Order: sequence, then structure tokens, then C-alpha cells
Amino acid sequence: MADPVRATLEAVWRLESAKLIAVLARIVRNVNLAEELAQEAFVAALEQWPGTGLPDNPAAWLTATARHRAIDVVRRERRGAELAEELSKDMVSRIDPEADEPAAEDSLRVIFMACHPLLPADARSALALRLLCGLTTAEIARAFLLPEATIAQRIVRAKNTLAEAGVTFEELSRAELRRRLPTVLEVVYLLFNEGYTATRGSDWMRIDLCEEALRLGRVLAELQPREAEVHGLVALLEIQASRLATRTDAAGRPILLLDQDRGRWDRLLIRRGLAALERALTVGPERGSYTLQACIAACHARARTAEETDWRRIVEHYDELARLLDSPIVELNRAVAVAMADGPQAGLDLVEALAGEPALAGYHLLPAVRADLLARLGRHDEARAEFERAAALAGNEREAELLRERARRSGIGG
Repeated sequence: MADPVRATLEAVWRLESAKLIAVLARIVRNVNLAEELAQEAFVAALEQWPGTGLPDNPAAWLTATARHRAIDVVRRERRGAELAEELSKDMVSRIDPEADEPAAEDSLRVIFMACHPLLPADARSALALRLLCGLTTAEIARAFLLPEATIAQRIVRAKNTLAEAGVTFEELSRAELRRRLPTVLEVVYLLFNEGYTATRGSDWMRIDLCEEALRLGRVLAELQPREAEVHGLVALLEIQASRLATRTDAAGRPILLLDQDRGRWDRLLIRRGLAALERALTVGPERGSYTLQACIAACHARARTAEETDWRRIVEHYDELARLLDSPIVELNRAVAVAMADGPQAGLDLVEALAGEPALAGYHLLPAVRADLLARLGRHDEARAEFERAAALAGNEREAELLRERARRSGIGG
């Protein structure tokens, strides 16, 4: 297949596959079958586009092809002419590229299905992220700090479990929605994180994933208005999203938080985020992990300059978060906050204590944080070595480039 054609198809698939699977699942009532139908459309494009050329609207082509295959499935299963006609009309209204975008509720309902209680807790998020959010196995593995092979096995087993149990696209009771909600929140959170700092590729961010996560979070807040952590997650995403336009320069190079132009942060998103945080604090008597992270993000959003950031308050929030979650990443982020509040040596002491943490063995931000603190202490040769190690571990090209540049600057400083 010609490279430009393949590149276009892969780009369209990355953007559209999750929506397509969600809508197909609504039609055929089976997430595994929906995935197969979407994949069949992808294969058909691989076979046909080299000869026919790129269609005017590649996404519409994939959508139409998948729709026709879904109609064929309905007819083959002999569900009755009346039902087939009804579903066919529904598909035209919901999948036709000329019609409105699929509703966010469709994506959420399929995520809830992937988070079925039949599945082990550690498999639910992985399956939802793989099938319904379009993330690769490598991206999911990075989110969970686990080997790709482990994640791949979880996904295969989860799909087989749902297939064997005959789990379909179902309407859920209020109690069942609440039961599955924590895993669904995790899926939306991890989806946003992958968009905010992409695991792989030449772009530091994937704005499409951030926007989809934010869209899903807002719908969740409408569906579950009395759940504090839903509002906490939305608050976190709104505030984080307010910085997106300032996280890269004109050439796409990353700009770190303390160097960003805060005058360009989206004030509307910040106001929305702070309002959602207020709702979370009002609805829930206790602060959950997403609400606490939103509190941390709010500290940054309220500071007009980097120097005005209330690092002492941020450390307090991280202290509370660390008591709630047993997470080495939380401890690493807490070390950064402590370094800002009490000096780089205080932060470095905490980072050194994490050096033997197995979950962080291949995590590039551990040497990156250590390098930054060493540089601030004037230990430039050590900092350069750590920046180089972090760059070697980073999967994202832009991030690796930034780390190599910081290594070069450390060499000059030394």
C-alpha cells in the first residue's frame, strides 16, 4: 500500500475508530462484534484505496462501509424484517456522515459495558481504553506502568470473557451505573492523560483525546450530578485543558508549566473548572483522588505568575492524596512540590527514596525529575547524565528532544 494512503487511513482510524465502534455496538448490541465490523471496514480500505485512490471523505467511507456490514449482520441473524428496517433507519440517522456526530452517551454506554463486573478490576480499564478510546496497547501499558505483554493478555482475556458470557449492549440500572462508575472515571482520566502528554509519536499532545475525554466527563456530570468525584474529574480536566494552547511553541516544542504564558490560559475553562470543583466539594463530604488533583490544578490556575504559586498548599494536597492512593507517581509529583516549597535538596531526598521502586524502573520522568533537581543544586554533570537517561526512556519524540536539549544545557552549565 502506498505510504501516503496508509498514513491517511491510519490517521483517520486513530481519530474515528472509537466513535465508530461505539455506534456499531449500539446497533449490533455486542462490543466484540462491533470491533470486528470496524476492523473489517479498515481492511476493506487497505484493499481498495490503493487502486481507487483516497476517497473525498475517508472517515465517511469507513463509516458507510461499517454501516452496510452491520445491516448485513442484522439481516443474517434473522431478527425480523421489521427490526431490521428499524435498525437500518436508526443507523442512517446515527452513522450517516452527513448526520450529526454520534452522541457522547453512546461512547459512555459502551465504556460502562466494557467495565462489566464479570471482568477483573485491572482488565476493565484496559479493555475500554483499547476498544473504545482508540489507545494502543503500548499507550495503555504506559498509563498503568506495566509491560505491554501483560496489558495485551488482559485485553484478550477480557474480550473472551465478555464473548463467552454473551454480554450485550445493555441498559443499566441506576445501582449498576454507580457500581461501575469508578472504573469509567478512570478510563476518562487516562484518556485525557494520554492526550495531554502522548506516549509515542512526534506530537507532544493529542488534542482530540483531550477533547473527547472532556466531552465524556461533562456528560457524566449531567448523568450523575450527585457524585462528587465526577465533578472532581471534570474540574481537573477543565483546568488542565485551559493550558493546552500554551504547552507547545509554534514549532510544536514542549513548554513546561513554569515557563508558560499564563495570560493565554483559557479563562473560560478555568472558571468552568473552578465551578465544577466547588460542586465536588459541596456534594461530597470527603475529597476523592480526582477532587484532590483538581485542588492542585486550581492552585496553579489561581496563580497569576509562576512565582505566586502556593506550593505549600500544593504539598498539603499531595500529602492527602498520598494517604489516599498508594502510587509512586503521586510520590514523585509530591517530591516536585516539596522541592518548590522547601528547596531542591528536600525534593531530591524524596526522589532518591523512589529509585528502587519497581513500577518506576522504566518511567522516564523519574530520572527527568532527578536531573532537574540536580541541575538546580549545581550538580551539572550528574544532571546531564540523568537527562540523557530520561531521553532514552521517553517514547515521545518531542519530549525526548526536550530532555536532550536540557542535557546539553546542563553540560554547558557544568
